[in-house]
Amino acid sequence: MITWFDALLVTLLAAATALGALRGLAGLVWGVGGVAVCFLCNALFAGWPALPVALVLGLGVAWAARQVSVSMGGALEVWHVALGGLGGLLIGAVLIGSLALGLPIDPVSNQYPSSALPAAVQEAVSRSYIQMRLFPVFEGSSALQTLLIPDRIPR
Repeated sequence: MITWFDALLVTLLAAATALGALRGLAGLVWGVGGVAVCFLCNALFAGWPALPVALVLGLGVAWAARQVSVSMGGALEVWHVALGGLGGLLIGAVLIGSLALGLPIDPVSNQYPSSALPAAVQEAVSRSYIQMRLFPVFEGSSALQTLLIPDRIPR
């Protein structure tokens, strides 16, 4: 069943894809660089120490994307837009995956999402089509776990 939570996630994915497409090749750098920064910081650091590293690396990605944008001179061809959209789609997929799987787990019943959440949120997330499709990540690839649910992997 599709819930309001799914609609929110799809809207976020569409916005990230459109932003990447709008930027062209800079959007590709932004998307791939953003995913790389997320993965690197989640793999190497736990908790608050990851924040300053992610900020510095994120600024580096933003600078690189800006340099690509300036070097292109503003002329966007169709393939630039397509590659930018792909970069936006990548970062958008990471964002919606993190949001769909990043809510608290009930420590007593081990239920996801926690019953301590407001009833409307708990019901929408538990019935979410996207969340149900992404739920196997909890038992899946360690690389996907590192990227989407870094606080749930053993260190």
